[in-house]
Amino acid sequence: MNIVIFGASGMVGHGVLRACLLDPSVTGVLVVSRSPLGVSHPKLREVIHQDFTDLSALAPHLSNLDACFYCLGTSAAGRSEAEYTRITYDFTLTAARAVSEQNPGITFTYVSGEGTDSTERGRTMWARVKGRTENALLAMPMNAYMFRPGYIQPLHGAVSKTRLYRVMYTLVSWLYPVLRRIAPSHTTTTEHLGRAMLAVTRPGVECPRVLDSREINRLGA
Repeated sequence: MNIVIFGASGMVGHGVLRACLLDPSVTGVLVVSRSPLGVSHPKLREVIHQDFTDLSALAPHLSNLDACFYCLGTSAAGRSEAEYTRITYDFTLTAARAVSEQNPGITFTYVSGEGTDSTERGRTMWARVKGRTENALLAMPMNAYMFRPGYIQPLHGAVSKTRLYRVMYTLVSWLYPVLRRIAPSHTTTTEHLGRAMLAVTRPGVECPRVLDSREINRLGA
């Protein structure tokens, strides 16, 4: 199985990349990023690209793919709706179109978030934009899965690129065993996310197209 990952340098992407490199069914992993990861592995190829609104230059690299794991994202804090939409909606749909055009029937997984607004009409800006993104992806001719994790516990060296989130994880990570017991349907880990993304690519898998933390943990166990 050949996979492309967008956003492998982030916390979730780190977990997804690790899962892919460890899985024997994955023969090749292409990472598209703005800067080198600093990771070396026989399965891994990197393509450095700056403009995520135009991926035409990457066309030679995006063929013969079985799955695209889209983990690129940003916090809405301090961003206008237009700026957040450009990163969250425009970048994502550009990637989805680029990989689906060359790989009919590709499996595309998108990391959204708990609280995403599928109606696109709610009062919370980030939730509306993510809902719009999810809806557009689900309408495309590909096997699309929306991952809506709640609290994500970083494992195996995964670190958030958002300073606010890094501080939050430093303060509450030690509470994760308690959170997992009292709110199992709202917590997961980077390891479970990576395994669950691989699971939805398997033939005969049974799961909804929109997955919450409980479903992520089931598939990623």
